[in-house]
Amino acid sequence: MQNPPPLFSVNNLRTMHVGPLDFELRTGESLVLSGPSGSGKSLLLRAMADLDSHEGRVSLYGKEQSEYRATDWRSEVAYLPADSAWWTDIVGEHFRNLDSVSWQSLGFEAEVQSWTVSRLSSGERQRLALLRMLENSPRVLLLDEPTANLDRENTLLVEDMIADYVKGHEAAAVWVSHDAEQQERLGVPVLILGDNRNEEPADGQ
Repeated sequence: MQNPPPLFSVNNLRTMHVGPLDFELRTGESLVLSGPSGSGKSLLLRAMADLDSHEGRVSLYGKEQSEYRATDWRSEVAYLPADSAWWTDIVGEHFRNLDSVSWQSLGFEAEVQSWTVSRLSSGERQRLALLRMLENSPRVLLLDEPTANLDRENTLLVEDMIADYVKGHEAAAVWVSHDAEQQERLGVPVLILGDNRNEEPADGQ
């Protein structure tokens, strides 16, 4: 019996002089993209989300990116940029079902939905953008330094939320992270751009 295709696969991905990049993720799996500034980590995430032109193949359950409508692909393969966009100034207007949002899981009370975006700190925007993305139940999370503006306590909350989501929703995640301590806590393979090395986590998980 033939094995099912991986949840998410990237083959010979190239964009803006970056690449090639190759990896596969099955349900419940994650990896970290690391490397020096300017090595193209964000560009590759944007290519995986079909936001920038690129070469190579990106597939979800064996179906190539080009076979999806762009909006359908981005609902399944969700990109969380380091600096998220907000199109109105009331937080709650960015969510479809306010009662279903786990505000407390990332340190908020439900009253945050009435706040203006302009009063939010960069770290608050980052956490709320993650909640907004997860509300859509994507299968693959593309996370561009999702804890860069957070203190340690909130960083751990975000890490736990993402790990629980990946396991609980049979999803997968690609992290961009420069933080060696975070990479060790995540305990997932690290793909270092610029030298084509894959590093397994120290504990073998």
